[in-house]
Amino acid sequence: MKLFTSTAAALVLSAVAAFAGPQYIDSTGYAVSGYDVVAYFDLPQSEIGQAQPAAVAGNKSITADYNGSTFAFSSEANRATFLEDPEKYVPQYDGHCAFGAAQGGKVPGNPHLWRIVDGKLYLNIKDTVVYQWEMDIPGYLQKSEANWVSLEPKDASTSPIPGFTSTAPDS
Repeated sequence: MKLFTSTAAALVLSAVAAFAGPQYIDSTGYAVSGYDVVAYFDLPQSEIGQAQPAAVAGNKSITADYNGSTFAFSSEANRATFLEDPEKYVPQYDGHCAFGAAQGGKVPGNPHLWRIVDGKLYLNIKDTVVYQWEMDIPGYLQKSEANWVSLEPKDASTSPIPGFTSTAPDS
């Protein structure tokens, strides 16, 4: 049974990757609004219901391209780590809101509203959405995965993130 579950999960993940669209890009011109995706994995994660630590701004002189987008990093070491395994660090749903995907849409992900679940980075759009999503993360992720494969890249919102002004990347 364990082998079947792992195989089924691998098939779902490969299907999700096959339908991946471009990363959400805001007015900064960078994926994840110019915040360092590797740095999230070094930050202490808060308990459910508590605000996460602030995202770490990337530097416009330390970048890498992946999935048609430019990612900024706070250090050369983080850039090198990213280049070794980009899939490990990019936010799920191409940087779109995890709860939005569960609801069947592609809306922007806010780099300050993040959570790492099972080694994967997820973003959400606003505080009220985070609250709802955290009430049943496994259930919403199951819905997100099921919906994501049918969402077309053209379905993505180009609207700005409500109440968010990016200060990244630095320098």
